[in-house]
Amino acid sequence: MSQRTSRRQFLKTTAVTAAAFGFPTIIPASALGRGQVAPSNRVNVAMIGTGNQGFNDLRSFLPDERVQLVAVCDVNRGSLGYWDGKLGGREPAKQLVEEHYAAAKASGSYKGCDAYVDFGEVLGRDDVDAVEICTPDHWHAIPVIAAARAKKDIYCQKPLSLTIVEGRRMSDAVKQHNVIFQTGSQQRSDSNFRRACELVRNGRIGKVHTVRVGLPAGRVDFAKTGDQKQTAPVPDGFEYDRWLGPAPDVPYAPARCHVNFRWIYDYSGGMVTDWGGHHPDCAQWGLGTDGTGPVEIRAAKGVFPPDPLWNTATEFYFEAHYADGVKMIISDKERGGVTWEGTEGKVWANRGEHDAEPKKLLDTVIGPNEIHLYKSDDHFRNFIDGVLTRTECVAPVETAHRSITICHLGNIAMRLGRESLRWDPAKETIQDDAEATAMLSRKYREPWTLD
Repeated sequence: MSQRTSRRQFLKTTAVTAAAFGFPTIIPASALGRGQVAPSNRVNVAMIGTGNQGFNDLRSFLPDERVQLVAVCDVNRGSLGYWDGKLGGREPAKQLVEEHYAAAKASGSYKGCDAYVDFGEVLGRDDVDAVEICTPDHWHAIPVIAAARAKKDIYCQKPLSLTIVEGRRMSDAVKQHNVIFQTGSQQRSDSNFRRACELVRNGRIGKVHTVRVGLPAGRVDFAKTGDQKQTAPVPDGFEYDRWLGPAPDVPYAPARCHVNFRWIYDYSGGMVTDWGGHHPDCAQWGLGTDGTGPVEIRAAKGVFPPDPLWNTATEFYFEAHYADGVKMIISDKERGGVTWEGTEGKVWANRGEHDAEPKKLLDTVIGPNEIHLYKSDDHFRNFIDGVLTRTECVAPVETAHRSITICHLGNIAMRLGRESLRWDPAKETIQDDAEATAMLSRKYREPWTLD
């Protein structure tokens, strides 16, 4: 621990000194010794949640020579039924990590990644510097707060929270315990979104009046278990009660768990929050409203087809109105991505591309004295940069909380059939609507608690 603390303090001191002489405060990966990192100086990372996205993120961390994956944790020992019916769980994840490191050894063998069921055991390890939390949405808040208290730096997948109250508690815990946090809203590390947001923030389209946010529709059977919604025996090796955690106690069904959990309101918010962790987040980035939010949700309409298990909206529309008059429309009917419309033009961005009207806006140069947004070209490396230099990442927790709050409010308005919800972004309260206010949080099943 003394070696790691000294390393971090050294890097922090170096960053401060560089800033005093006008050099960048974030040390690039190349300067940290690409391919030259001693094992004692690597960031020891543990993965909590090794389903479909967990596997993807493991593959993103493993090539970083500054990282050592030392542990994986999941309530499922291993099974099919993840994305496209593929394999997931802690034992397959452990195998993936050890095979990767073994390939770099002359012996062709490596055994140094531990597998856990209980994330508390992971957080109790002194040699773990950072964790990624890649669990279902209803299992984000408790481990994030616990990890912050354990002084572990945190990468947490989007959407940040299941409820607005959870998000506030998570953000407060990260700030209180002074840990580095990165949200998995990786579009902030996409040059197209950054460029589009800079055009908007620097007035290239004039005064913004409307933002259109297009999200996917439906309840897609990602796991190929959509025909298995009836009660079934819990598979061997799957700790189902722990998977439920703070959510209500209900019978197991294959279509309830793993990647299809997002179509059940007890665990997620459907496409509205699944993609709401991406496009509305970038919409706020372009507006410069990262630390606040709308003052009203209007005209909310959702379609909720009857289903024995899945109950999130398959079609949706709602408007988020801001104090300065800007209207943000979030709908499955809008063009995918984000479109900012102003008095002098518009800019659109999606993953890997952006466009503008008039076209000449694409050639405009952002001057040295104009707004230049945080530049990250690799979301995972940016997190490790933050861990080593003790500087904020491109997608911090408060920013993620504010953007997903818009989607939580939209879901509340649609489920209650409200034409209007008046929101106070400073106090984070819904005005004059007790029923909607009660939905800002969820009752936890004992013994689970945020405390």
